[in-house]
Amino acid sequence: MLIHQHFNRLIALLLLVLGGSSTSWVEGQELNCTVKVVHSQIQGTSTDVFESLEKAITEFMNNRSWTDLQYQKVERIDCNLNITVKKYDEKSDMFSCELLFQVTRPVFDSSYNTTVFSMRDTNFSFSYNPQDVLEFNINNMDNNLTALLAYYAYLFIGMDLDTFSPLGGTDILHMVESIVNNAQTMTVPGWKAFDDSRNRHAIINDYMDSAMEPYRQMQYKYHRQGLDEMAQNADRGRTAITEALELLKEANSNKPISELPQIFTDFKRDEIVNIYTGHGTEKERQTVYDIVSNINASQNTYWNKIKK
Repeated sequence: MLIHQHFNRLIALLLLVLGGSSTSWVEGQELNCTVKVVHSQIQGTSTDVFESLEKAITEFMNNRSWTDLQYQKVERIDCNLNITVKKYDEKSDMFSCELLFQVTRPVFDSSYNTTVFSMRDTNFSFSYNPQDVLEFNINNMDNNLTALLAYYAYLFIGMDLDTFSPLGGTDILHMVESIVNNAQTMTVPGWKAFDDSRNRHAIINDYMDSAMEPYRQMQYKYHRQGLDEMAQNADRGRTAITEALELLKEANSNKPISELPQIFTDFKRDEIVNIYTGHGTEKERQTVYDIVSNINASQNTYWNKIKK
């Protein structure tokens, strides 16, 4: 099943590049998004509004065709949106939340799923009423909730495509840039340049910066040429991952203020440690240790395991 899934994902990417589609694939939705709205901090309010919100977001993410790509149900991109409600004003329908998101992909010829991207959005704020119909128009964005959701939908799809082909998600990621540009008039936080080095503007701006292209090239080498190869030849796959981490080092050197390399080493920490601990040559392990330790010294307790 996973072999078939990888093959069809590559065919879908080819169709995107060629500007065509496959009419024999009846499923158009790209995402398999699990949504959880946690509202334990909010007291004295009926849970109905939170249950309605969770259902509305789930349907909005999963039932919409975000691109012209055609995905069968088993090929949809797995992602999670865990939304913690910090404040809720029933009179204004305003929600102040924190989002923890994750997008994953299967590893070729295995039962293992690897994280492609994951982090927290601490400024996930919007208005929502259960009577609202969630709609999105990139040229007329007047709803912060649907703008937020569209931003992450396109980000997930674009990053996933980058892992299957070098810079494969470029066209989709331009949609993310457009959403950010069109959201500059919104008054809620998270969209503005320079406000926060990890806000939505900063993430897509860094990801698409030409100086950070080694990071995007790393995505393909690490996942497609590295992890996907390990079931067939662990040494060859690990060598590709080492080369990918060299690209991560280059991206970090090109733009030291970017948070992306550190974020990557945060959510890939356990995976990287498992790949190299007790495996590969001493030189290879030292090379990897030096790279990740320089990028993210806060995780040195874990990185030290690589050298053992």
